[in-house]
Amino acid sequence: MKKGKLIVFSAPSGAGKTTLVRYALEQLENIKFSISCTTRDKREGEAHGEDYYFLTPEEFKAKIANDEFVEHEEVYRDNFYGTLKSEVDRITSEGNSVIFDIDVIGALNIKKLYGDQCLTVFVNPPSLEILKERLISRNTESEDKLKQRLDKAGIEMEKAKDFDIILLNDDLETAKAKTLEIITDFIK
Repeated sequence: MKKGKLIVFSAPSGAGKTTLVRYALEQLENIKFSISCTTRDKREGEAHGEDYYFLTPEEFKAKIANDEFVEHEEVYRDNFYGTLKSEVDRITSEGNSVIFDIDVIGALNIKKLYGDQCLTVFVNPPSLEILKERLISRNTESEDKLKQRLDKAGIEMEKAKDFDIILLNDDLETAKAKTLEIITDFIK
């Protein structure tokens, strides 16, 4: 059986990467979602083992010590995210490709590990101003968290050039169509 490939979507928070990844999962067979681990609080509607594996900081640090992650990062203070090696192996060994929805540093780290078996896609918002409007409309962030996310977005957008593909998300339907095209071309 042919092993699957890795497709990594990354973007500043609020750029639309999760929406595009969910759309791809609905439309394409043989791609499965890589569920990341995080120490952040669960948001309304999120479920452990579906959206994330929600861990305590102590549990997360134990997995780091045991070298269980493909990539991990402290994205915000005491707020860790990471991808388990076991998750990637489980999906690819079944012949499926893995799709990721992760931060910029994690995406570039996975690319270093997997090389040509991995495609990195940076979802670019039309502007920082529109990104700010999207984050405010979510109504999930405190003023402090919103500022942190916007400060980080500027830094992340500078890393877009290091990705295989930059996908502008200024029109959702166009971005959805382009997402399917990018993935299909890569996994065939």
